[in-house]
Order: sequence, then structure tokens, then C-alpha cells
Amino acid sequence: MFLLQHPDEAAILIAFFLLVAFPVHELCHGFAAWRLGDNTARFDGRLTLNPIKHFHPIGGTFLVLSVILTGVPLGFAATPVNRANLRGRYGEAIVAAAGPLSNFAMALLFGIPMRFLLGDLNLLLTTPRLFDLLGMLIWGNIVLGIFNFLPVPPLDGGAVLLSLLPPRVRWRIEPQLAPYSMLLLVGVFFLGGYVISPVAETIYRAVVGF
Repeated sequence: MFLLQHPDEAAILIAFFLLVAFPVHELCHGFAAWRLGDNTARFDGRLTLNPIKHFHPIGGTFLVLSVILTGVPLGFAATPVNRANLRGRYGEAIVAAAGPLSNFAMALLFGIPMRFLLGDLNLLLTTPRLFDLLGMLIWGNIVLGIFNFLPVPPLDGGAVLLSLLPPRVRWRIEPQLAPYSMLLLVGVFFLGGYVISPVAETIYRAVVGF
């Protein structure tokens, strides 16, 4: 169990993703929706970085459990969006993609000081804790971004997939998937690592430069 072996790292991951990464992720959803014509998130007070406004009990529990058990932050939150108000054929896909893309952006942001560390051996040797912390945050954001991009409702990737289907096809499929969304999510939670890990490793190496 990751928590027993690395209690400090587990606490940092849980705190960072619940208090920073999730709010940024959800704010990007709400902001994209607002820019595309839907004020639902704005009127609901979700255009904020306040973590309380973005906490999702199931998605937050998933995150805590995944970090405690494996050290990998898998979870989600939710931002209300009325897709009927969105402009453009791909408005819903853009809104759904905005959240995971914010995680990749954060990974790139943390990748900047990581590259400085890796480029200076003396600095790297004198700040091993900083190296470990940056590595965790980069890896965690990449994993969370990929996880949310998986084409499974209610994840963002599921919303992207459904929004790209012809309306008649979506009208038939979406109600059939809804009763199984939680089952699909649990399956992804336990089995998604086989898909996520190799992709995340490739992206991680590109971000940190080795």
C-alpha cells in the first residue's frame, strides 16, 4: 500500500489534486463553456478555484483511494454544463477536452523546473526532495489527464466521444450507457492502468526531456 510506504508523498498528492489540480481542471471546463455561450457554471459559482465548489464525493473518493493504494491519482469532479447553449458543432467536445488539457498544461509547467534540475547535477544532488515532488506532480497530472480522456462516460473522454457522434446515434446510445456508467468507471479504475501507464510514461519522458 502506497500510503504505508510513502505517507508524506500520499498526503502531498491528495492535497495537491483536491485543492489545486481539480479546481483548475473544472474551472477550465466552466470557462470554456462560458466562452462558448453557456453560463450555467458561472451562475452556479463554478468559475472559481475554490476547491469546495468543485469537490465531487465519488470522484474525490476515487482519488483518495487510488493514491492510498497505488500512489496514482485517478479521480474526477463535475461542472454543470448545458450543452444546448453551446455554440458550434464541436462546442461540447471543446468544453469536455478543456479539463484534461489543463492537466497536461500543468505537467508542462512543472516540467520547466524539472528540466533545470536534470541539467544541473549539483543542483539535482542537493535538492532530491524537490526532484521527487516535481516528478510526482508531473506524473500525476499526466495520468489524470489521460484517465479523464478515456472514452467512458461520465469521464470527459466519454463526453467528447458522444458529442462527435451523429445526433440520432447519440440519442439511441446515451440512454443505454447511462445505467452502466458507474460500472464502467469502476472497471476503468481497476483496469485502466494497463492502458494509462505506457502512454503516461511516453508523455512523461517528453515533458522532462529524457
